[in-house]
Amino acid sequence: MGMSKELLAILVCPQCKGELSLTAAEDGLVCGKCRLLYEIREDIPIMLIDEAKRLDA
Repeated sequence: MGMSKELLAILVCPQCKGELSLTAAEDGLVCGKCRLLYEIREDIPIMLIDEAKRLDA
């Protein structure tokens, strides 16, 4: 099914309120400013800061 463009357009990073981008595999959302990855599980983005994965620099 995948992430809808409408939903992606309104979602923001819960930490900094910055723009999110979809990963190439469409399995997560990345905040470039915070360097956090929010996973997408069963077509639902997990937008919890405590569950986000920090990306290496």
